[in-house]
Amino acid sequence: MKNEKETTRIEDLGAQMSDTKQGNIYTLTIIGQIEGHQVLPETCKTTKYEHILPLLAGIEESDDIDGLLLLLNTVGGDIEAGLAIAEMISGMKKPTVSLVLGGGHSIGIPLAVCTKKSFITPTASMTVHPVRMTGLVVGAPQTYRYFHRIQEQIADFVTANSKITKQDFEHYMMATGEMATDVGTILYGKEAVASGLIDKLGGLSDALAALHKMIERNQKEKQPPKKG
Repeated sequence: MKNEKETTRIEDLGAQMSDTKQGNIYTLTIIGQIEGHQVLPETCKTTKYEHILPLLAGIEESDDIDGLLLLLNTVGGDIEAGLAIAEMISGMKKPTVSLVLGGGHSIGIPLAVCTKKSFITPTASMTVHPVRMTGLVVGAPQTYRYFHRIQEQIADFVTANSKITKQDFEHYMMATGEMATDVGTILYGKEAVASGLIDKLGGLSDALAALHKMIERNQKEKQPPKKG
């Protein structure tokens, strides 16, 4: 049994542990803006990467957790922090499933595809756009090369963890005429699946059913072979 302090901590992080017959599932939410090296104002809903990274390590090592359900409704945020979380999840051996609810924008896209199976609801949207930088930017060739290299890293990660081609992803990223006063593309549920970015269209029950199947398969593989 979890003590009161541990339960409060889980609720503060927007996480929940579910004990079921099919296995124990840890549900983690990525909401608002992904906070990186700078602290955002208290008026912003944030996901703090310094909380999530050790939590993911604990989930992977825990014998009491069989799978991870990742719920996403994020506008994006810090690129390095978002990629760090995505890399952690993609490197997990345990069954992982993501579900995009509302939005999985910008750096939320690597987070949506980093799990072993990804889902999106019909009304949810995903914004694919080039790297943006706030604050002072030095107008030098090195700066533009740096931006290009970051975009390459994001494109490589997304295409390695989904069915979309790099050519299509970069086309969506650099499209004009799709967004007012901006460059990029907004993909809604069916479009995200048709592009290969997300695996399937579905809701919570679909995501959980897929996770349960993965857990069951994982548990069978761990069982020692029958002697006969």
